[in-house]
Amino acid sequence: MMLSRINKVASIRLAKRALTRNVTRTIACQKHSFSTKSFASPAINDQERDVLVRILSSIGSRREVEQYLRYFTSLELQRFAIIKVGGAIISDEIDTLSRSLAFLNHVGLYPIVVHGAGPQLNRILTAKGVEPDYIDGIRITDAQTLSVARQVFLEENAKLVEALERLGTRARPITGGVFKADYLDREKYQYVGKIFEVNKAPIEQSIRAGTLPILTSMAESPSGQLLNVNADIAAGELARVLKPLKIVYLNEKGGLYHGVTGKKISTIYLDKEYDSLIKEPWVKYGTKLKIKEIKELLYTLPRTSSVAIINTKDLQKELFTESGAGTMISRGFDVSVSDNIDGIPDAALKKLVFEDNSMAKPSSLEQFKKDIASSKVKVYSDSEHELLVVVDVSNPKFAFLRVFGATDRSWLNNVVDSLSATLKSEHKSLIWCLEPSVKNLEWFFGKSEGTLYRNGRYYFWYGIDLPDVQQAINSAGADSGVTYGVSNNKSSTSAPRSSPATKRTFSTMSGRTVAHRAAALSRQFGVRSYASNAGPGTNKNISKVALIGARGFTGKNIISLINTHPYFELSHVSSRELEGTKLPGYTKKDVRYVNLSADDVKRMEKAGEVDAWLMALPNGVCKPFVEAISSANGKSVIVDLSADFRFDDSWTYGLPELGDRLAIRKSKRISNPGCYATGSQLGLAPVLDLLGGEPTIFGVSGYSGAGTKPSPKNDLNVLTNNLIPYSLTDHIHEREISYHLGHQVSFIPHVAQWFQGISLTINVPLNKSITSRELRNLYQERYEGEALIHVQGDIPLVKDNSTKNFVSIGGFGVHSSSKRAVINVTIDNLLKGAATQALQNMNLTCGYDEYAGISLD
Repeated sequence: MMLSRINKVASIRLAKRALTRNVTRTIACQKHSFSTKSFASPAINDQERDVLVRILSSIGSRREVEQYLRYFTSLELQRFAIIKVGGAIISDEIDTLSRSLAFLNHVGLYPIVVHGAGPQLNRILTAKGVEPDYIDGIRITDAQTLSVARQVFLEENAKLVEALERLGTRARPITGGVFKADYLDREKYQYVGKIFEVNKAPIEQSIRAGTLPILTSMAESPSGQLLNVNADIAAGELARVLKPLKIVYLNEKGGLYHGVTGKKISTIYLDKEYDSLIKEPWVKYGTKLKIKEIKELLYTLPRTSSVAIINTKDLQKELFTESGAGTMISRGFDVSVSDNIDGIPDAALKKLVFEDNSMAKPSSLEQFKKDIASSKVKVYSDSEHELLVVVDVSNPKFAFLRVFGATDRSWLNNVVDSLSATLKSEHKSLIWCLEPSVKNLEWFFGKSEGTLYRNGRYYFWYGIDLPDVQQAINSAGADSGVTYGVSNNKSSTSAPRSSPATKRTFSTMSGRTVAHRAAALSRQFGVRSYASNAGPGTNKNISKVALIGARGFTGKNIISLINTHPYFELSHVSSRELEGTKLPGYTKKDVRYVNLSADDVKRMEKAGEVDAWLMALPNGVCKPFVEAISSANGKSVIVDLSADFRFDDSWTYGLPELGDRLAIRKSKRISNPGCYATGSQLGLAPVLDLLGGEPTIFGVSGYSGAGTKPSPKNDLNVLTNNLIPYSLTDHIHEREISYHLGHQVSFIPHVAQWFQGISLTINVPLNKSITSRELRNLYQERYEGEALIHVQGDIPLVKDNSTKNFVSIGGFGVHSSSKRAVINVTIDNLLKGAATQALQNMNLTCGYDEYAGISLD
């Protein structure tokens, strides 16, 4: 049966990065002729690969990164991307631009840069008393203007080349010999050219030599006369010859904006949207011209090519993630639905069924055709023969996914995600089967409601109950010739944590070394930027800190942090049980424990012996100390880690990423949030406007969260192979989260057998539909620039976050009903959940840089 065609498209968000086992070997530092698929690339060893995976995972999921790399590194390097850079970018953002380009080259890619110099040229001409003159938006270029333009282009080209080479990236200035042009209209525009030929040899030679080609947009006539050409036009003509996957236009706005809503336009699919878009009343002048030019360009290129209009700082996100960053414009892909495979060529069937098929393979193409012809199926395919999905619909209770063949391009350009939504809308119940070693296994997990592991295979489903699934698998297994990949073995076993086919290989670098190198590369290439919203502190004096309550786990972590802090030093450490003994692990000076009373504290405050008080006491204990300090009318600050003042509005609630950093800087009374409360609020804050009900937070903490006082919650004999729920209702953190978010939540805490670290699974009822990608974008935009919040596509794990100062947020699952989402958060309860956050607050209130003494790795 024939169904209506479905125009499902998506941006080909290319990417690369010479990491990941098989990919790097193919591009590692070998020189080939230009007709082959490789060029000399920077050699990347296993250690650097781990580092780069770490960096790129901060802007996208591991699945995105690995898929984009695998796809891109199979192509000629000159087909990666052409990046058009305006003169204003070189003037104002050259550091950001050069770091981004250097990073791309560091991972084995060769973006081709074409730059302009319009603003610089205008400034010089104005200084010389020459008023720029335009006709139809084209600059009239007389002999004097041409002479100045030539000099300006050379200078700006040299600036960018030098900036790259300062970062250790070899770059080659190409200021002529590429664009051949005739006069556009000599009488009208004078020395303005119209390109008729592109000589790609200088670009090829540059890439062969391992250098980034940096081109000006100047052209020459057949007689050698220099001619001025608009940089946008030059980039377009170059694209017509090289046919890159991506043409990137960098601009200050970071994309095209809707003239009515004022919102950035994420994607434009020309096949479907161009005619209506161009008729919009707000699409006029430069915007209309730009869209028309891009359409004319893309319709001369392969359908896989796309144009991106982005801000310089978002270059990596645009190239390495499916969500992108600015405005992506492409022709789009058509996905059609049929009841047969008759229109698909044998060559495409062989590739999609036997090479790119995630399901089990049939015995032969002939047998496959016979089976399909004799079955009741729905066949989903695209016009480019990049996608083939076959769903068996012969069973009235459920559909069975028999073939899921998708090339890397289909995975990367969102066609697969679009088709997944179509499948869910057309098939209310679906079952499919995969080998554990199949690529993109994680994606299939995310699309299912349940998983069963049997005889070495995974069975996935949605819209069907488990007993029916088991019956369906067993009965289907006996139906020969229909259910490729369904096991005949009826015995069930537990699913493994990993399969030998998917085992990881580990670098010889320690995790700490990887983290340090990742941080260094991030800073060098600007992949992530960390900036406190409150600005850097100006205080450079040493502050004396008194710690009351030093015996617990949090107190010990505070001592360790202060020991390496450039401006804090411990003056007093109070513990009743340890009075008189030497403070271990503190090397700045000899400090011994004292047992401070409220009267001692009041005397010390009056004498000005302390600049800051850190209270690491149990709930309900520190009030006498706070009253003593307040009664002394001193100038010191207090940071309290208990819950005693978290609901007192006269105190500042110290969660910098969600609060007012300026208010924290000005405050002398700061209540440090709880560990569960910190992770939960950070996990919920970006979606408060989307809440359609009361969120539920399922929290599991390591047993260090139970403190040092013996109890079943920190008794390993009780905890081993166990998970203990506690405080099932009305936990203090439930009240704290609800109070500070202004929205009631349900919180269910548990304690597990690991020592430190918290995992939070947050179920969020939604008041409107949103995709997983859009959900992740909300978090990336909300927490952009936050040094201690990492947003990732994958589900964060406790073991990856334990002993780290940052919070990890990921998962971003959206139910097929679009009525709820699930967000995962991990946080170290002793660090960002307590000690690290206390240090953040102390830094702010004492006038230091917010992250002084805090490792950002």
